[in-house]
Amino acid sequence: MICPMCGLVVGDRVIDVGSEWRTFSNEKSTKDNSRVGGPENSLFDGSDMSTMIATGPGSDGLRDQFGKPMYRNRRTMNSSDRALHVAVREIRQMADRLNVPKMLVDRANNLFKQVHEGKSLKGRSSDAIVSACMYLACRQEQVPRTFKEICAVSKTSKKEIGRVFKLILKNLETNVDIIKTGDYMSRFCTLLGLSNLLQKAATHIAKKAQDMDLVPGKSPVSVAAAAIYMASQASDDKKTPKEVSDVTGVAEVTIRLSYKAIIPKAVELFPKDFKFSTPIECLPLN
Repeated sequence: MICPMCGLVVGDRVIDVGSEWRTFSNEKSTKDNSRVGGPENSLFDGSDMSTMIATGPGSDGLRDQFGKPMYRNRRTMNSSDRALHVAVREIRQMADRLNVPKMLVDRANNLFKQVHEGKSLKGRSSDAIVSACMYLACRQEQVPRTFKEICAVSKTSKKEIGRVFKLILKNLETNVDIIKTGDYMSRFCTLLGLSNLLQKAATHIAKKAQDMDLVPGKSPVSVAAAAIYMASQASDDKKTPKEVSDVTGVAEVTIRLSYKAIIPKAVELFPKDFKFSTPIECLPLN
């Protein structure tokens, strides 16, 4: 390895750490150029590999051209491991669509394995269990996603995911922190392209609205959406209810109703150092 600028020899013995694409199979028709199988997965026991040797005469494909028995590696997987493999693949696909880190995927995999081995949810849809495990993993890793977001990348309904989620909490005897508006605020504001000052103001508005009990019965996501809408309307970077709805997943009607409930107390909700582009008295009433 030589520097192209000055000719300095950086290294004279470089080891290629890439894959060795030679095949050691004695099957002529094979196109598999890998020496080994896939990487070991800690979720499985590692007992899904076996070797089969042809012994009976006339076993086409299991003997070579000289009539000698051939060794063939094959995967023999029971139904339990097969279900785990399918779940792992689905969790990975959901994680790619949700754009979440790998550590969250590992947690969701472990949650599914615990539920699967416990057989406490036998008879429930595998898709619902996978979706509920992904939702629970997001909550436990402090990067929560809404039920609607999970439902959008799942094959099951929001109602079923919520039902299975509660069953998993009960059977695994675990709990999660209560969701707050601040848990979603950073991601929602980033997706809307709002500044840090607007995010800070929206977070303050949502927290004060909940402390003052202005929106009883409303979910934290709905309150966060209304707070973002209010903060944006008071700034130069105004967002419509539809834009906020597209990002948060909250219906426009719900955003307007929540906003209508908190606008009378707008003077008390905004931070004292907030710089208004639109005065409070000029803010829309719905």
